[in-house]
Amino acid sequence: MPALPPDLRKALCNLPQKEKDQLLARLVAQDAVLTEQLAYRLLEGPDALEDRRAQLRTQIDDPVRGYHQTPNDLLVVVRQLQARIGYHARITEDAFGEVELTLRLLNRVFEHQPAVVSRLHGPTQPLLQHLAKRTHEALRQTEKLHTDYHLELSSAIEELLGRLWQSGAAPLARELGVPRSFGT
Repeated sequence: MPALPPDLRKALCNLPQKEKDQLLARLVAQDAVLTEQLAYRLLEGPDALEDRRAQLRTQIDDPVRGYHQTPNDLLVVVRQLQARIGYHARITEDAFGEVELTLRLLNRVFEHQPAVVSRLHGPTQPLLQHLAKRTHEALRQTEKLHTDYHLELSSAIEELLGRLWQSGAAPLARELGVPRSFGT
């Protein structure tokens, strides 16, 4: 984003407060993400974070559990849910929640769709590649979190790694260098 020229910046600062407020409101309204970020920070507050996570947990559990015609249909659902998780993290700056919800999503896919993830072949390859890559990314994101969070996430990570390595995605996980257990 380009910086304002110093003389324009000075002129803006010299505007009457009422005009500044109107300009600010108009500018914020043009950016939907900024509007939602401000609504979260100013209106909802940090107490709403757990409510938002709970809502996402429900959104994750329901569609993954159902029947899907093809592995690609399931992949579309997983990508949509991952996008919602990413959007949640962008709005709330909730790095822990992003990792926790991603682990939940991946574990639910392995738990509720065992027939789809059991074999690596043509139709399942894009889905299994996505699951292996997301697992790898979730582990990298976990490493960036404070070590206290590692304890909270370790059981979900171990569960995911066990399921990943017993699925058809094991060769893909090996290529990516995904460890067999957390902490190795």
